[in-house]
Amino acid sequence: MRLITLIMFTIVTCAHAEMNIYVAADAEAGGDGTRRKPYQTLEQVRDRIRAARKTGTLKSSEAVTVNVKPGIYQFKAPFELTAEDSGTAESPVIYRAQKRDKVKVHGGVTLDPSKFKPVTDTAVLSRIDAAARDKILVCDISTDMPTTIEPFKTSFNGAPVAPWLYINHQPMTLARWPNIDAPEKGWAGFTNAVDTGKPQPEATDPALRKPHAGSFYLEDPRPAKWNLDEGVWLLGYWTHDWSDEVIRIASYNKEKKVIALAAPHGYGIAGGTWGAAQRRFFAMNALEELDAPGEWYLDRTRKLLYFYPEKKLKGASIVLATLTQPFVKAKDVKHVKFEGLTFEYSHSNGAGIELNNCEHVEIAGCVVANLAGGGISINGRENIVRSCDLFNLGKNGISLNGGDRKTLAPARNMAVNNHIHHYGIFQRTYAPGIGIGGCGQIMRNNCIHDAPHNAVLYGGNEHLFELNEIYRVVMETGDAGAFYTGRDWTSQGNILRHNFIHDLGGGEAKHVNTMGIYLDDCDCGDTLEGNIFWKAGRALMIGGGRDNPVLNNLVVDCPIGLHIDSRGMSWKHWNNTNDASWCLDAKARVFDYTNAPWSVRYPRLASIMNDNPREPLYNPIRRNVFVDCTKRICDFDGNVKKLIDKLEIADNLTVYTAGTNGMAKLENVKGFTNLVGSTDEPVDLGFKDASKGNFALNRKSRLLKELPVFENIPFDKIGLYKDDYRRKLPTR
Repeated sequence: MRLITLIMFTIVTCAHAEMNIYVAADAEAGGDGTRRKPYQTLEQVRDRIRAARKTGTLKSSEAVTVNVKPGIYQFKAPFELTAEDSGTAESPVIYRAQKRDKVKVHGGVTLDPSKFKPVTDTAVLSRIDAAARDKILVCDISTDMPTTIEPFKTSFNGAPVAPWLYINHQPMTLARWPNIDAPEKGWAGFTNAVDTGKPQPEATDPALRKPHAGSFYLEDPRPAKWNLDEGVWLLGYWTHDWSDEVIRIASYNKEKKVIALAAPHGYGIAGGTWGAAQRRFFAMNALEELDAPGEWYLDRTRKLLYFYPEKKLKGASIVLATLTQPFVKAKDVKHVKFEGLTFEYSHSNGAGIELNNCEHVEIAGCVVANLAGGGISINGRENIVRSCDLFNLGKNGISLNGGDRKTLAPARNMAVNNHIHHYGIFQRTYAPGIGIGGCGQIMRNNCIHDAPHNAVLYGGNEHLFELNEIYRVVMETGDAGAFYTGRDWTSQGNILRHNFIHDLGGGEAKHVNTMGIYLDDCDCGDTLEGNIFWKAGRALMIGGGRDNPVLNNLVVDCPIGLHIDSRGMSWKHWNNTNDASWCLDAKARVFDYTNAPWSVRYPRLASIMNDNPREPLYNPIRRNVFVDCTKRICDFDGNVKKLIDKLEIADNLTVYTAGTNGMAKLENVKGFTNLVGSTDEPVDLGFKDASKGNFALNRKSRLLKELPVFENIPFDKIGLYKDDYRRKLPTR
């Protein structure tokens, strides 16, 4: 009996054998990967694992745990993994921080605070505002960055070329005007374009007959201070509030107060937009504007870094981000896990971590921050980003792609319980907190906030977005939504449910230009169910599409509750075969949508060309509750009103908490019941604390009494939760 027990114990032990390898940033050379003699780099660890597998000393049944000791690991090139670095489902390869928040992977140059000295160059001081001159410090970085520092490009989207300055883990501001805390909220405005830069077919000058650099009148004479020969750049929303670009100033006419740009903008300068007529920009990279704490300027030729510190630099962490590649590049990798690592200070235009054609790779409890590009990019199948913190990002947070749209085979990549905030710092538009494409991705229990544009940008099929909290996004852009997708009949089968979207940008301007969920330009096939919108502009917007059920949503204190228009019926470029961005039928034919599996999964799409394709049909509106909408409850255009009998609208409730004064009136729309309170007896729907944004329902809530078919939304399960990686929850 003892022999049998010993044999069984031996089998179990071998089946779960594990190799432990150690790495330490301060290790001595010649280590062997043991606890006492760790390796110095992850590349040494990777190569050790490869060699052990080739010699057979590491079996496929043996798991590998790489124990990464606390310290700063300086990366000058990506850590690359390929198929040979994979584990198995039973025996994965794990790269684990021994102490969370103590393992730092850096892609920058650390500067000694003592190298920052007061400025003595009188030529430089004369260009700086007198009130700031004795506060500016300078650091010679020629030994820290011995190679040539590239100049900015004439025009660009996203981040300028490296480097970028970070102090105490926060990005600093390149010397700019207006300052961020200025009354104009950091923007200068203009309405008068001297030359839009759009083609002028009748012009005698051939250069004007094609897109060219524009110019505009600026009342403020501030540009006269700047040294344009050294280069000053303007980041502007030149025509549309959803299109930003950085363009260098070519010249400034002091007498006429006209700024001429050095490169054309695709939409022209003040070339006509949906929204405010005034256009916005701010100037950056001007030494003369080094006048506020936290601002910096780099003389890229002399390699002198000027900085206006907020406080004394003694003991500060000062880093110039210089790495222009990802920290991690994994291709064709399976069953690998990164746990508890912190990745900071990269100036790549791509992502900090890139997974390509990977399967069962998990990134858990990691921090990805202070990057010029995106955070984590995943393409593959059944990969997970779990309980990570991503912030101070120049572009987007997480992107998930994979699956087969033609066969509708799902990828099942997941972004779960991640906290993503303060992104879109350099690329201000279409750089979402989470971007989704392909087929069958899952986004659950994430918290996304503080960004200029989208929280979620998606396309493709069969994605699930649930239990996410989103707030303070689309803060400086227009014609934009917290959730956004558009201009595609084939983006079908997506479910957006039980998300809490609140406190969006835009306020209650005359033209409500901010949306909670925005299905743009005839987008079809999304289910919007059980979401909560609070102070969220146009809560739900369906821009001419069909097959978009609007079910069981709660809309509170939003100017406009539900918008449906008929742009497919009224816009000339609907399905325009000369415009690749439209071509709705052609896009669908790529997927052979009239045959299986598409015709089986989406039967109404299969017959769309024979079923009044320009009409916004099959958008059932049921069991929704609209509370205190100030402009419109249902914003339907004339064609939609004519089609009202074709729309399924039933069991909806409109609530006027303290009476109808100042509230939107709902007229001639079927399927709605009104509940009206007064200032003396306001309606209490039974929320736990609506004034603080807690919309959990009490057990005997009046809402469920007035609308019994309304299904309780699991408010307490929305957003971040505690787990082994996330021990504390952030406050809003």
